[in-house]
Amino acid sequence: MISKPKLPGRKKSAKATPPPPPGTAQAAPSSAPPAPAVGQEVMVDLQRRRDQLIARVAELQWDLGGLAYEMAVRNQMKVDLLVKRAVALQDADAELAEVERIVRTEETGSAGACSRCGAPHSSGATYCWQCGQSLLEQVSSDAILRR
Repeated sequence: MISKPKLPGRKKSAKATPPPPPGTAQAAPSSAPPAPAVGQEVMVDLQRRRDQLIARVAELQWDLGGLAYEMAVRNQMKVDLLVKRAVALQDADAELAEVERIVRTEETGSAGACSRCGAPHSSGATYCWQCGQSLLEQVSSDAILRR
């Protein structure tokens, strides 16, 4: 959920609670929930960013579609403007895909799947644990020299 921006000059009034009547037991102050661990904070931030990007991509898709429709109805297509909006959509979509990849990696602990058998593997793996397939791309020395 996206929070509303705070307006300057508006403050919530702090109402003081009256003291309990004499002779009654005071309740112990409620303890705040424990702060999340550092890694968990990063995940919460990534999930929050993912939610923001999902909303942004949806909005950009809606706007691009509406813009194309309005231009077509008026028979005044401006390709440069459509391309500019499409680039913004592609950028947001690429960032969303990367954030989702990172979140998925953090949640599952795997960095990918074997191309031969489909078994998941971690980020530092060299060979598939299930079938033994090399997970590293083989590059010829000629290809390295040409780069």
